[in-house]
Amino acid sequence: MAQRVLLKSGDIAEIIDRLSEQIYRDLGDVDRFAVVGLQTGGVELARRIRERIEALSGKKIGSGTLDITFYRDDLATRGVLPSIKETSIAFDISTMTILLIDDVIFTGRTTKAALETLTSFGRPKAIRLFALVDRGNRELPIQPDYCGFKIETGLQDTIDVVLSADNMSGDCVILNEAE
Repeated sequence: MAQRVLLKSGDIAEIIDRLSEQIYRDLGDVDRFAVVGLQTGGVELARRIRERIEALSGKKIGSGTLDITFYRDDLATRGVLPSIKETSIAFDISTMTILLIDDVIFTGRTTKAALETLTSFGRPKAIRLFALVDRGNRELPIQPDYCGFKIETGLQDTIDVVLSADNMSGDCVILNEAE
């Protein structure tokens, strides 16, 4: 398997800054806005985006985490049961604009499961999608509203997103190309 670094820490920081500013401009009002990170890759991204928008707005932004395990449509075919992560949404999502955050969008099935999971908590005014990397190969008509990096990959390729809350200098996105 050949590996290629797609994004380094500086690239990721620039994407987060640029898109956080765009999200803030698009919102207009952050009082009815929250970010929700998908386990596991979207959680650290959500924290960084929330902090950036809080700095821009001077207001506290609601945040949560979402585990979509039980809403996956491939659960029966995976063979091994996945580990369950935390879902934490400690606010009423009704009438809010929710920014759903994931590290990579591929077929769209994870996003579909996330939408189903999120709406089990209520009916938001709107849901927007942020993906750090869009690797193409969509099976469902789902597209991110905000995307940091787009690349067409093979179906057997994988993308590793390394994000650390402690050492952001080690952040990177790696494409593992199947041979």
